[in-house]
Amino acid sequence: MPPDLEHYRQQHKLRLSYMPWLYATLKPEHRAWAEEWQQHWQSYLCSVETVQLGQNCFIAPEARLFAEPGRPIIVGDNSYIAADCVIHGPITLGAGVSINHHVTLDGGRRGIHIGRNTRIAAYSCAYAFNHGMAADHPIQDQPVTSRGIYIGEDVWIGAKTGIVDGVTIGDGAIIGMGSQVTRDIAPYTKVAGNPAHLIGQRR
Repeated sequence: MPPDLEHYRQQHKLRLSYMPWLYATLKPEHRAWAEEWQQHWQSYLCSVETVQLGQNCFIAPEARLFAEPGRPIIVGDNSYIAADCVIHGPITLGAGVSINHHVTLDGGRRGIHIGRNTRIAAYSCAYAFNHGMAADHPIQDQPVTSRGIYIGEDVWIGAKTGIVDGVTIGDGAIIGMGSQVTRDIAPYTKVAGNPAHLIGQRR
């Protein structure tokens, strides 16, 4: 391969890793090498972690997926995970889910479930576990609990949002940028703030 073309492909791979929605729009001549690249990477990933990937997914090589036995990561068809994400199972992504760059998801013991066609913007995080907070012991010695997190279908989570253990976010909800979600969010509502509170209705 000519050096100029190899340099182009390396840069284009990096572009796809940070903007993976472009993967679906590649021209046929680029789609061929991009699919081969992704098939090689995804096969390796599934061989070393407890990961199940659907059809036509994009997983950035710069993303970090950790899924020990009993803590799987399951990714539905046509979903993507961008660069610099840290994903620790148990995690289940429905079809058409997009996880943008620098997102952190930790499923604790009970897991994080994300419904179909949900979007999670950059630098957001969700932790499905918590520490005890009794005053008579240091935090590091407190028991760790996990209730799990459920995020419905067609949810849009804005950049730099935080989601705590035990929360359910209903279908169709929109979470404003920089919000801290500490309680359940009703379907098709718009919330924002710290803590997140109702600011409108989607319907």
